[in-house]
Amino acid sequence: MSEAKTIADFTAKLPNGEEISLADKLGKVILVVNTASKCGFTPQYDGLEALWRDYKDRGFEVIAFPCNQFGGQEPGSADEIAEFCKVNFGLSFPLMGKIEVNGAGAPPLYDWLKSEAPGLMGSKGIKWNFTKFLIDREGHVVKRYAPTDKPESIKKDIEKLL
Repeated sequence: MSEAKTIADFTAKLPNGEEISLADKLGKVILVVNTASKCGFTPQYDGLEALWRDYKDRGFEVIAFPCNQFGGQEPGSADEIAEFCKVNFGLSFPLMGKIEVNGAGAPPLYDWLKSEAPGLMGSKGIKWNFTKFLIDREGHVVKRYAPTDKPESIKKDIEKLL
């Protein structure tokens, strides 16, 4: 098996468990983020939604993966998570199925993201919720952002790629 080169080489699961190909995301600028509903960074949903609304018509997507791996901050079911995000943040971009982002349970997509854009001092592991990865129209990882990087601070990088 050849090593994956772009996001098109991966799949993701919807909240209902259905697996989708990410190949149809080629040609779009994508922000992949692991999220949680009970995290100090949860208000970033507002910023992610603003980015999505501002740029979706220009070929931008947010792909959010709920994750309960950090402090048990995403304990709910897919329906509970979706309802929380819609009611509290007016979320209109899609949430994917809940995943782990580190360890043996992490999907190949996250192993690839971490190897393409290591964190501080070359660390591969995701340190906390709301770690973000920006992907260009060709499906390559451009940059990794820390949980403390607010979505609005990424605007310039997104605009360069659109």
